[in-house]
Amino acid sequence: MNRVSALFLMVGAIVDCSLRADETETTSKARRDDTGILVHEVQSSYQAGTTVIRVLQPEALSNDQKYRVVYLLPVEAGTESRYGDGLSEVKKLDLHNKFGAVFVSPTFSHLPWYADHPTNLAIRQESFFIKVVVPFIDTNYPVRAEADGRKLLGFSKSGWGAWSLLLRNPDLFGKAIAWDAPLMMAKPGMYGSGDIFGTAENFENYRVSKLLEDNSDKFSNEAEKRLVLLGYGNFRAEHVQAHAIMEKLKVAHEYRDGPERKHDWHSGWVREGVELLLGQ
Repeated sequence: MNRVSALFLMVGAIVDCSLRADETETTSKARRDDTGILVHEVQSSYQAGTTVIRVLQPEALSNDQKYRVVYLLPVEAGTESRYGDGLSEVKKLDLHNKFGAVFVSPTFSHLPWYADHPTNLAIRQESFFIKVVVPFIDTNYPVRAEADGRKLLGFSKSGWGAWSLLLRNPDLFGKAIAWDAPLMMAKPGMYGSGDIFGTAENFENYRVSKLLEDNSDKFSNEAEKRLVLLGYGNFRAEHVQAHAIMEKLKVAHEYRDGPERKHDWHSGWVREGVELLLGQ
């Protein structure tokens, strides 16, 4: 382990990210799991019980370099892995070393739709991510703490989440990829979303099609193409519709209609997604 790696393992000391007097967030020092991934346990008023932040760094870290960070957004609650594990796929493909980037995967206590529930204070997923996870990584790892240094990668629910997070927080994140996601969902209830959004009124704050309409002027730069539609498994029709809406709104985006793949982390799309995020 080189000096920088050792430093960040050591510095994973408990961090207190107090947001208000009644909202204290504590994140444990890092431990390495049996695959070499760094794991922090988190106690947060934004989530029910203990969640974790998992981090995979390049093996050859430079003392004077700041790295881009890719957030791999989960589709399942807790550490469930019926659809595989994005971070293990990145490690298997050695993408953290090939692209020289830090990869981060947090967990959520409830099914992640990346929204704040209007009344249940233990289901504030967007707040947890942008007020706890991102600041912790910015502070404790050698990453570029700026929008262009932060990328979002997700599929299915987390593809929706990647886009809604970017569209709602365009100054915080630089680029978002959605693979095989139900981007045109028009009301809460499907795929376990009802319990997370809480009400139809709250859902409207996160509805992707509405966010595209409301923010089209902020995403019109063809040179940037900050939104990416990448292939499909179950939701091709939704991607086709999202592409058509963005064409009409003149929202700059990258669109790849296929190939069709199995709906999980390990079907071959992650490498292509990371290349689109970091290859330039």
